[in-house]
Amino acid sequence: MERNPKAQSSLLLFSLCILSSLVHVHGKKQGEVLDSLYKAKSKKSWIDTSLSQASDHQEILNSRIYRQEGLKEKDRIQGLPGQPPVEFDHYGGYVTVDESAGRAFYYYFAEAGRNKDLMPLLLWLNGGPGCSSLAYGAMQELGPFRVNSDGKTLYRNKFAWNIAANVLFLESPAGVGFSYSNTTSDYSTNGDSKTAVDNYVFLLNWLERFPEYKNRDFYISGESYAGHYVPQLAHNILYNNRKANKTLINLKGIIIGNAVINDETDQSGMYEYFATHALISDETWHAIQKYCNFSPNVTDQVRQCFSATLDADNDVSAIDIYNIYAPLCSSSNLTAHPKPTNIMNFDPCGDSYVHAYMNREDVQEALHANVTKLDHDWEPCSDVVQSWGDSPSTIIPLLQEFMSNGLRVWVFSGDTDGRVPVTSTQRSLSKMNLPTKSPWRPWFIGGEVGGYVQVYKGDLTFATVRGAGHQVPSYQPKRALSLISHFLAGSLLPSK
Repeated sequence: MERNPKAQSSLLLFSLCILSSLVHVHGKKQGEVLDSLYKAKSKKSWIDTSLSQASDHQEILNSRIYRQEGLKEKDRIQGLPGQPPVEFDHYGGYVTVDESAGRAFYYYFAEAGRNKDLMPLLLWLNGGPGCSSLAYGAMQELGPFRVNSDGKTLYRNKFAWNIAANVLFLESPAGVGFSYSNTTSDYSTNGDSKTAVDNYVFLLNWLERFPEYKNRDFYISGESYAGHYVPQLAHNILYNNRKANKTLINLKGIIIGNAVINDETDQSGMYEYFATHALISDETWHAIQKYCNFSPNVTDQVRQCFSATLDADNDVSAIDIYNIYAPLCSSSNLTAHPKPTNIMNFDPCGDSYVHAYMNREDVQEALHANVTKLDHDWEPCSDVVQSWGDSPSTIIPLLQEFMSNGLRVWVFSGDTDGRVPVTSTQRSLSKMNLPTKSPWRPWFIGGEVGGYVQVYKGDLTFATVRGAGHQVPSYQPKRALSLISHFLAGSLLPSK
């Protein structure tokens, strides 16, 4: 696809400044980084908003596939500090994605506890851009462990996704989490296209290290800005499979949650959600509808639009818009002894526990992480990633490509997220003008409504998760496990 940069609306410069000022303890949070990107896209026309071309496998094969013999066993984790007993194997380590630049990505891999040889391979990516899949996906959402309030010990997640798959977590791009580059300029030249290529190179090399997964059914999952990462990686895989005339990576489908997929509807849908959930006044909502145009082609907004969106953002500034009903973290201090835990009860201070745990030397040694002794703390969302060069205004054409190629495509939405809410996703999907295959209905788990689901012709499923915020498995782990299990099985969500 040819690049045609588009001018971005300057509205977001003002409307997102309040949202991105939410109190945080360690670095930035996943949703806050997303706000910062939208702000940058509104200020700087040099951020390319067109879809990029896929990378050429032959070029990569000639220069960026490296020897992996013996590295798998070196990556095996013998046990993490404060870890309870487990019945599965897990691994952690680095995969070089560019030897000449000294660029390497950190991964954590939790194999399935049962029937791992029969289970699919599932990659999980967090968003940002610049946020760690280890911080969120692995340690606060769908991984096998959660960190206790003492920052020293772990407890089991009985709804971990390695019940349903062999789950691979990746920290990317360079500068995120433990991933690094010896070329400093890499941190200022990141963007969607470079991340997609590096993620693809990572996968090719990782599969050389774990060859038993080369022909395994492979799925890609993620949330938030991974609404870009996941489809762009899938696009690279499809392109190179087609070019090589063989299956290099056995991609079967993608699933993305509370995902950034279309700037215009993502933004307008956010304010619609505020209005329909009694977070802003009718007057403010009517003004936004009357005066604001969220199209990426709009370069200027009228004064009344700035005023209305600023009022809206002020109205929601004292709550966590990533789950509008969730409590805030009142004290980020660690406790001398772990507080009683219940995997079903969300702890808003989880970032602090994970930050403390991941910055311990014994933990890093057990994870085979931070081998280069980085000059900064490990953070859930990186301050090292300095700029973002390209970010398409829409990902919808890629979703259409996947459907035409027979990939399974699921989009899910926690219905209490206000940042990339269900209204945004519904409006984005409506842009595709897809005929309905199975009409909107509730789906069930344990005799209760788990959410709602609608299936479109072309194998695209849209599902909500009731009572979940931006990071769905953090808030509703049991429902999230049911969702991913049905996705991987290619089965309908239960109707009763």
